Amino acid sequence: MAFLIGIDIGTSGTKTVIFDETGKTIAQATIEYPMAQPQNGWAEQAPEDWWNAVVGTVQKVLSESGVDAGDIRGIGLSGQMHGLVMLDENDQVIRPSIIWCDQRTAEECETITRLVGAERLIEITANPALTGFTASKILWVRKHEPRNYERCRSILLPKDYIRFRLTGERATEVSDASGMQLLDIGKRAWSSEVLDKLSVDRSLLATVYESPEITGGVSDSAARLTGLRAGTPVVGGAGDNAAAAVGTGVVSDGQSFTTIGSSGVVYAHTSEMHIDPKGRVHTFCCAVPGQWHVMGVTQGAGLSLKWFRDGFLQEVMETAELMGVSPYYLMDQMAEKVPIGSNRLLFLPYLMGERTPHLDPFARGVFFGLSGVHGKKDMIRAIMEGVSFSLKDCLEVIKGMDINVNIMRACGGGSGPFWRQMLADVYGCDVETTDSAQGPALGVALLAGAGTGVYSDVREACNAAIHTRSTNAPGKRSNEEYAKFYSLYRELYPNLKGSYSKLSTL
Repeated sequence: MAFLIGIDIGTSGTKTVIFDETGKTIAQATIEYPMAQPQNGWAEQAPEDWWNAVVGTVQKVLSESGVDAGDIRGIGLSGQMHGLVMLDENDQVIRPSIIWCDQRTAEECETITRLVGAERLIEITANPALTGFTASKILWVRKHEPRNYERCRSILLPKDYIRFRLTGERATEVSDASGMQLLDIGKRAWSSEVLDKLSVDRSLLATVYESPEITGGVSDSAARLTGLRAGTPVVGGAGDNAAAAVGTGVVSDGQSFTTIGSSGVVYAHTSEMHIDPKGRVHTFCCAVPGQWHVMGVTQGAGLSLKWFRDGFLQEVMETAELMGVSPYYLMDQMAEKVPIGSNRLLFLPYLMGERTPHLDPFARGVFFGLSGVHGKKDMIRAIMEGVSFSLKDCLEVIKGMDINVNIMRACGGGSGPFWRQMLADVYGCDVETTDSAQGPALGVALLAGAGTGVYSDVREACNAAIHTRSTNAPGKRSNEEYAKFYSLYRELYPNLKGSYSKLSTL
């Protein structure tokens, strides 16, 4: 029996899972870490926290599983996208990583657009300049921290920093590199034109691979720390959403998924490259070699619910700990007691600005309709509904690009039964779940299997390991009721757009 490891370096924590070749979970472990917000709209993390979490979780799964390290055929890496990790000539981290949800780079996005040209930028990178992407972060450091930029000798993405610590190799792969805004999406290679116009030295960037390709082997020093066998192959892996696609079997035309992690995503696979000329959704290379995906992104999805949990639900967290259940389980129970529309309370989930469809770094969260009748349970449901409405915004844009969506699956927090039914009712379509809830970790483990010969390719890996578990069908009356509130939800942002901009200058 062959075993595979998937490591998912997320925003709130790192999860490491050992799978067998049928996709069965053998052991898993998660270690959390903090996110710093030094200023309003900023978001940073310490790369060393990611590495310590990887070491700790790998040690734990090897110990608890009883699997011999020599039986691990390969390792796949998934991670939060867009984060900027800068290393000096001694391979030391220069500054905390500026991560995906950071919104400080609005001026740098204007600079990128001016230097490359708005239309040309979308033609090459398939996306407009966005504050979340890595290129604008590079320019921000160059402008505001010139001494740090002068010291920089390597630029890596979060999961690729972990690859470097595991293998000593500076490598990335096409799906994650797509989110840097330095890659030619059609050619699946760094864009000389964009790099030249932005004056970014190509030598700073890692070698680009396809997702199932082997990028290196575990080094002797990493083997001693983790308990892995030296030389164990590490494949390219994928950005978190491309990894989740493989982990839910979304690897062919007509297939799509919704994931609710810290951010929320509606993702559709496509064998042909489709680009939204307005830049409202992202077109990236996907983890299936030679193919692409289109996805809309809600910045503050699960992050919004976690913000409310941490700030206002201490008693729920304490009760959950005593009961031995997740706080989100109790929060679902609270929200279920509230009718559709949260007693006429709407939530705009723009705590960290917004991507799809608004592309507005200045947007901020709003409870609309708040009155004395509302309590915490109403606010929990309003947050979940607001995130669902934002995800519906994403789906509507994708459908408008003539991309077929025949199958919708759910993973992440949205694969829970209450939120999954809410998504089905809001979307007005069936929402499936698969027999594994591991998402990105399973996806990159399957990529490791495809890259090391356990499977012949990515699609065979998915056929062997992923099967539909359940389907939530939409309720006609619920869909009609949600449609009323969604219509009002869509009116709110246009009315607030100017006020958001004014607020940012106060």
